[in-house]
Amino acid sequence: MSDSGAQYHVVVVGGGVAGLEIATTLGRRWRRQRPQNQAVPKVTLIDSDSAHVWKPMLHTIAAGTRDMAAQQVTYVTQAYDSGFIYQPGELCGLDRTKHEVLLAPLYAADGRLLIPERRLVYHKLILAVGSQANDFGTLGVGEHCWMIDSRRQADAFNHELRIHMLRSLTQDLPLDIAIIGGGATGVELAAELVQLVEASAAYGAQGIAERITVTLIESGSRLLAAFPEDISSATRRRLEALGICVLTDTKVSAVTADGLAFGDGRKMRASLKIWAAGVKAPEFLAHLDGLETNRSNQLVVLPSLQTSRDPDIYAVGDCSSLTLPKTSRPLPPTAQVAHQQAQYLIRHLPRIIQHQEEPPPFAYRDFGALVSLSNYDAYGSLGKFGLFRGRTIRGHLAQLSHVMLYRSHQARLYGVWRGSLVWLVDCLNARLRAKIRLD
Repeated sequence: MSDSGAQYHVVVVGGGVAGLEIATTLGRRWRRQRPQNQAVPKVTLIDSDSAHVWKPMLHTIAAGTRDMAAQQVTYVTQAYDSGFIYQPGELCGLDRTKHEVLLAPLYAADGRLLIPERRLVYHKLILAVGSQANDFGTLGVGEHCWMIDSRRQADAFNHELRIHMLRSLTQDLPLDIAIIGGGATGVELAAELVQLVEASAAYGAQGIAERITVTLIESGSRLLAAFPEDISSATRRRLEALGICVLTDTKVSAVTADGLAFGDGRKMRASLKIWAAGVKAPEFLAHLDGLETNRSNQLVVLPSLQTSRDPDIYAVGDCSSLTLPKTSRPLPPTAQVAHQQAQYLIRHLPRIIQHQEEPPPFAYRDFGALVSLSNYDAYGSLGKFGLFRGRTIRGHLAQLSHVMLYRSHQARLYGVWRGSLVWLVDCLNARLRAKIRLD
C-alpha cells in the first residue's frame, strides 16, 4: 500500500441503506474516540448523488405523493453531523495492488468540469453501490422506458408524469401508463398512481380519472412472487378493485415509443412505460480489477462479507451475492438484507481493524416482507422468526409495520430523538401541505 503509515482509512462507496448506515455509525463512534486517540480511523463516503432517499420510498417520489425534499438526507449535512467525510463522485476503477479507488471526473449539467478525476487510498473498502432494474436485453427498454432505481430517476419520472397529466387534461388525450414488473416496486407504484389520480381530481383536475389507465404487467404466474400465495392473490384483487388492469403470464418482448409488444404477438398502447422488472448490480462491477462477480454483476462474497478474491474489500446489500450454508440460492436483494449486513460490519469491523477477532460468519434472519398499497391497504409476511412466524398480516397492522421500517431507518441515521422530531414534522406536513406534488 502506498501510504501504510497514514491514518487508517475506511472508504464506503454508495450512500444507500447499507452504506449510509455504516458511514454514519462508524463516523460517530470514531469521532467520539478521536480526542483521546489521534490514530482512530476515518471514514469516507463516496456517492455520485448529493442526497439519500430510502429506496423502498422511491415509488412515492415517482408518483409525487411524497415531497422528495422532506424525505431526503443530504450527504454533506449527514457527514457534518456524524463525523465522516463525503466525497461526491462515481467509482470508475480500482487498483487493488495500491489500495486505491479511482473516481470519475464530475461535470456540471452544461458540460463544465467541476471536479477532476481523483484517486483515494483505502485500507478497507466497502462496496455498497446497490442495484438497478434488469431489462434482460429486451428491445427498446433503454430508449422508451423509465426506471426508478434512484432519487434522480424517481424525480425525473415524476416531472414527465406531470407533463403527461397536464397534456391529458388540456388536450383531452388518454394517458395509458404501463408498469412492467409485478414485484413490490411495480405493485406499490401502481397503487400510488391511483392515489395520485384521486388526489388530483380532488384538487380540481376534473375528468382525469376517466382519461388515465394503469396496467401492471408480470411475466410470471402471479404478482409478488417472493410473498406467500395468499398475499399475491389478495394484492391482485385489491389492485383490480382500484381499477388497475393486472396482466400475469405476459412477457414483454419489445418496447416502442407508443407501446409494448408481447411474446405472443399482441400489442398494447402506452404513453408512459416504467420498467420495474428484474434486478442486477451496476455493470462496472464486472470489470473491477478481477473481483469475482455473478451473471447479475453482483460481487461474490464470503460469509465474512469479504469479496472472494480480496480480504480488504467488502460488498454489502444489493451489489453482493452471498449463498449461506445449507441454502441453494443467494440472499435476496432487499433493504432488510442490506440493513443486517450493515449492522454486521458495524459490529465487527472495528475489532477486525484492531486485529482483535476473526469475525463469525454472517447470519441472516428472515423477518418477512411487507408491501403497501398506498393508503388503501397493506400486506405482510412475518417470516421465519418470532412468535408469529409464518403468519400473514394485512390492513392497519401491516401499514404500521411498513411505516416503522422507515422510521427505524431514520432513527439509525438521525438518532432516536431527532428521528422522532422528523417523524413529527412529517405528520404535521401531511396535514398542512398538499397531498401531492403541485409545483
